[in-house]
Amino acid sequence: MQTTFTIGDLAEEFGVTLRTLRFYEDKGMLHPRREGLSRHYGKRERSRLKLILLGKRVGLSLNDIKEMLSLYELRDGNVFQLRHALKRFEEQVALLKCHRSDVDQAIDELSRTMSIVSGMLHAREAEEPHAVLEAAE
Repeated sequence: MQTTFTIGDLAEEFGVTLRTLRFYEDKGMLHPRREGLSRHYGKRERSRLKLILLGKRVGLSLNDIKEMLSLYELRDGNVFQLRHALKRFEEQVALLKCHRSDVDQAIDELSRTMSIVSGMLHAREAEEPHAVLEAAE
């Protein structure tokens, strides 16, 4: 397995822009090794990027992600930090479930409305068959 990655390697692998990677570096979330103008990322930085993108995907703020990265760095088993991380994850899961419920409800309402509108359209087309032919022309 590859152990060193260029900024382009990571951008391509994770489907992000070079600007995105530089942004995370500016925010202190990634720390590539510099050689002149080149950036070299190791396995550690690749893992950090993976965690950042996971955090974003599940809706965590940059501050929350930074906090999770600091926990990742410590790996010392600090009970307080682990409890805090678990609490934050539980809160995010609850929030996502609420969002899912809202989306499911919106889909149900739109589906019912589509059914009503479709029925109205079919009724109108049956009443006015010449209107359908004129609209097609």
